[in-house]
Amino acid sequence: MCGIVGGIAERNLVPILLEGLKRLEYRGYDSSGIAVLDSNQTIQRVRALGKIKSLEQKIQLDESPISGQVGIAHTRWATHGIPAENNAHPHICNNEVAVVHNGIIENYQALKQLQLEKGYRFTSETDTEVVAHCIHRQQQTSETLLEAVQKAIVHFEGAYAIGVVSVHEPDTLIAARKGSPLVIGVGIGEHFIASDVSALLPVTQNFIFLEEGDVAEIKRGSVEIYNAQGQKVAREVKQSSLSMHSIELGEHRHYMHKEIFEQPQAVTDTLEGRITQDHVLVSAFGHEAEALFESIQQVQIIACGTSYHAGMVAKYWFEDIIGLPCQVEVASEYRYRNPVVLNNTLFVTISQSGETADTLAALQQIKQLKAKTPSSHVQTSSSSSYDQTPSSSGLTRGSPIHKTGLNIPTLSICNVPESSLTRESDLTFLTHAGPEIGVASTKAFTTQLVALSLLVTAVGKTLNLMSETQERKIVHGLQKLPGLLQKALTHEDSIKQIAQGFADKTSALFLGRGTMFPIALEGALKLKEISYIHAEAYPAGELKHGPLALIDENIPVIAIAPHDDLLEKLKSNLQEVKARGGQMIVFEDEMSCVGSEEGFQVVKATSNVGRITAPITFNVPLQLLSYHVALIKGTDVDQPRNLAKSVTVE
Repeated sequence: MCGIVGGIAERNLVPILLEGLKRLEYRGYDSSGIAVLDSNQTIQRVRALGKIKSLEQKIQLDESPISGQVGIAHTRWATHGIPAENNAHPHICNNEVAVVHNGIIENYQALKQLQLEKGYRFTSETDTEVVAHCIHRQQQTSETLLEAVQKAIVHFEGAYAIGVVSVHEPDTLIAARKGSPLVIGVGIGEHFIASDVSALLPVTQNFIFLEEGDVAEIKRGSVEIYNAQGQKVAREVKQSSLSMHSIELGEHRHYMHKEIFEQPQAVTDTLEGRITQDHVLVSAFGHEAEALFESIQQVQIIACGTSYHAGMVAKYWFEDIIGLPCQVEVASEYRYRNPVVLNNTLFVTISQSGETADTLAALQQIKQLKAKTPSSHVQTSSSSSYDQTPSSSGLTRGSPIHKTGLNIPTLSICNVPESSLTRESDLTFLTHAGPEIGVASTKAFTTQLVALSLLVTAVGKTLNLMSETQERKIVHGLQKLPGLLQKALTHEDSIKQIAQGFADKTSALFLGRGTMFPIALEGALKLKEISYIHAEAYPAGELKHGPLALIDENIPVIAIAPHDDLLEKLKSNLQEVKARGGQMIVFEDEMSCVGSEEGFQVVKATSNVGRITAPITFNVPLQLLSYHVALIKGTDVDQPRNLAKSVTVE
């Protein structure tokens, strides 16, 4: 959510900043703005409510369009204060300092009160305006803008990524981050900042990824970075493998549609170098993975939204295929309760962006727990029994007795290299989905499921919980997966026809059993995200426990019917729906024959899928259904209302 672009160059930056904002539209926003230092060393600002094209039009209609060689720009997603032009960034203090900010300043009310007492005037309802005032105030006792920013950020509680320019140093751009991502684009005689690499691909492919607490002083010919302790540090310049072509629509009408059809290739890329003809390479999770997996006795998965649904599928796999206990929890709940953390737990975090605030906070919570639990807090014993007495941390009840401190290796599954999540985890698995622009996740989810299937196999073989025959069967299934997905995509025309029936619908019900229940949840989420139809998902066996009360001729019921050992149970559940006049839509395996009776709309989505490939494959037609229903409803498919792609605040 929210997007930052900034730069310092020898050319007019306004077109570059506007293009950068357009490339960040997928993050979600309700207003935008730009501020540059002009040739008179005056801050010129333009802000607009709505889409970036509104900002462009305001700039073009201005009698003297703005231009400048130092500037910052922003797309805002409202948190403090309604969507309004006065709340849009950049914010300016005393016509001397301009600031753009992602994140939330949690103590802004206290800072605002102090600033009001000092005579500062506020023109917005945002928390960001206190940042501009604080930096301005610190400038009065600082020799440089860098020093003023370093002094100011000490007062901020919460998360921030900021870009700052000042009329007093027209050759300087300051960037700082804590809890929100920020990158520096490195050029020749010019440098840039952005929330996301994709914003800067037209001007550079060389990037510095700022680390937690970093402050950067950026000039045309230099970049100097200081860590949280104020010490000058060197950060590696890395070349991005992304290209401008990879984030273009091409022949597709929407990014979501493009990304749905990119899934076969995304799966191929995710599997490449991770499997052989018959085996999963444990080293795909890191050189230390095998050693860390050897002591694992259970798995804890933490994620949000779509990534949480991927984790739910993995829970079935871990417990059904290799018999390893697995817990899955929503990150925003996990981080605010007192969880029981068992020793020898593999702690898995899943995030498309690697910057999801709640997921990152849960990981940091575990790291702090490990750091605060020395070996003296864990009793030693030669037996392998479990200690049932709470440790002094209050968080290790029931953990196995161990001769050292807590053994909780952390693994992140992520699509973005150099993200905060990957940098803070012991092990990392990159999904290689490529850039995902549509807010509703598609190929990121699919590749997360592939990553989790590899993880289950890698852990299972390391712990001798899986035979070579089982491993070979899974690998061969994954090798067929791109073809299965391609086949599922061929049913788009049939799904378009089914989508026509949703034109007047306001609710829908999704049903699945086993691993298809989380896929049903994901299908319901996609439908509500982009078509704004209320949708719920249930395990099909729960119909009698409440959901049957919803069934009538006006509510579509979407069922997922693979050819598995729960098929006959599912058929019985669907007869209950049919008997009550429900509109049945069934996505089935060619061998399932659920919809052979009158009154069922059927898509034979796939065939010959197994426990691993079935949920991944059946997800694709549900994505297409949501997409085509959204087209009929006339909603904004890629940028649905009120939602953001990367949720970097609570």
